[in-house]
Amino acid sequence: MDAFEYFQMNHLVKKRQYDALKEFFFLKRPAKEVAQKYGYTEASFYSLTRDFRNYLRQDKQDDFFFISKPKGRKKRAIRELDDIIITHRKHNFSVEEIVAITNAMGYDVTYGYVYSLLRKEGFARLHRRSKRERKEIEPVKIKAPETDTLEFKAEKFYSTSTGLLSFLPIIKKYGLDKVIARSSYPETSVVNRMSSILAFVALKASNIKRYSKDDLWCMDRGMGLFAGLNVLPKAAWFSSYSSRVTSDMNMKFLRALHSIWTENDLLSDTSNLDFTTIPYWGNDDHLENNWSGKRHKALPSMLAVLAQDPDSGIIDYGHCNVMHNNEPKVVLEYLDFYKRDGAGELRYLVFDSKFTSYENLSKLDDNDVNFITIRRRGKNLVESVKNKSFKKIRIEASGLKKRSLNVVDERITLKGYIDFKTGKKKEIRQIIITGNGKIKPGFVILNDFEISVEQVVRKYARRWLVEKGISQQIEFFHLNRVTSSMVIKVDFDFVMTILTHNLYRLFALELERYSHFTAERIYEKFIENKGDVEIKENEIIVGMKKKRDLPLVLETMKLYEDYTYPWLNQLPIYFQASSSS
Repeated sequence: MDAFEYFQMNHLVKKRQYDALKEFFFLKRPAKEVAQKYGYTEASFYSLTRDFRNYLRQDKQDDFFFISKPKGRKKRAIRELDDIIITHRKHNFSVEEIVAITNAMGYDVTYGYVYSLLRKEGFARLHRRSKRERKEIEPVKIKAPETDTLEFKAEKFYSTSTGLLSFLPIIKKYGLDKVIARSSYPETSVVNRMSSILAFVALKASNIKRYSKDDLWCMDRGMGLFAGLNVLPKAAWFSSYSSRVTSDMNMKFLRALHSIWTENDLLSDTSNLDFTTIPYWGNDDHLENNWSGKRHKALPSMLAVLAQDPDSGIIDYGHCNVMHNNEPKVVLEYLDFYKRDGAGELRYLVFDSKFTSYENLSKLDDNDVNFITIRRRGKNLVESVKNKSFKKIRIEASGLKKRSLNVVDERITLKGYIDFKTGKKKEIRQIIITGNGKIKPGFVILNDFEISVEQVVRKYARRWLVEKGISQQIEFFHLNRVTSSMVIKVDFDFVMTILTHNLYRLFALELERYSHFTAERIYEKFIENKGDVEIKENEIIVGMKKKRDLPLVLETMKLYEDYTYPWLNQLPIYFQASSSS
């Protein structure tokens, strides 16, 4: 049979259907005539036209007549993919982690394919590993894709960080995206300002402590989506970016955040202040020695100050370039920061005995700011307590219990605490407290003579919240690692830590009953999650792995389904439970 005879036979069903429908629809021939010409009954030909119309309405990508050759994987590409999967399993990566990594490398890989391959190659299931074991996985050097703005084309990928995306409604609700967009932080032609800052936040919020293993975290598509990117940039980009940030940019950013906290009634009339030490591991000739409570010794470091609201837990202010000769003035600098724009009503500052001088306490009093602090306790001061007449009070403690304390409420004068108009000493209130579990009595001094002793004790006791907050910064946000092995400017890293800490506090406040949880517990219960992310034409679907506390997250996220995100192509995000666990 030659080619002419082959086509003359007209025996191909699809070819015959194509010719018949073309004559009917395109050449406008009568149905009866076309059916007779191509061997159809009139009824069967009308059925064929109906099926063709239905196909066109479905707008399918395949062709009704001609079979396209399936793309499939070339054998070489399959071998390369299999080698990548096997190499990562040899380093004890889970199937989920391998899927996330290969998706970022451009392979369309499913969970089932990886599982089947590993089973075929004789790999046993991984044993249940502790968090420490998972964090100590040996890194594998692979080439990560280049960072670029996400195209938002229709696609689906697996991520080990889907819980991180639940911070996006919080960012939108409080207008933090607008603060970032209006900030003076730098940007590049590839990574804009919004994506740059959110890239830092993504790392901080994900409890990643070893950024040097950038082959892993910069390949998670979910973390990239958080910042509006395909994947997060590599370590070198973060170091380069921070070197372009100035202290003035950081302070303007904190002032803008202060306005947000004030507008949303997240700052009470009290602010707790404390210092923290950030160790430095490079050339330390230019640094002073500061005491590190974490290491129980003085070491070359940067001294930073934090101001935290005791009610909401929001950190309102931070500055990490405090010198020894400037320590006493820090409280006045914070007062200038707070009152610069006239936002908020600050009535009480609470800090410890070494935070400032008695002379600066006088300045606070002149500015009509009440303070509560601890008096420096010497041997003679402790001995003088023996002749005092104490009064017993009852103070609320944890668990709806009450605790008995013995107190003395009196007025005294202190050297340096003066009236600047007359130059004479002025009275200050002193409350001596015993029976609080400490061997030596505590000496609380303040300039408010109206507040009750019980309220004073409660207010000062809550100052421990800021120390607890500092502990979180050190442990969870790795503050004393100076962004781990990355060379990041400390002051910028400090501001990003404050921003991320506050995101966790805002997220905790949304959950009501969990508002007292630390950032680490919030992360473990709600944020640490995996699943599939599907980007569609008009929406983003985030499928999260089933966990005991997932329903509360889904209920909370449902309140913000009408939000759209400018850095995510103005698309809404819908959170749901994955179909499999």
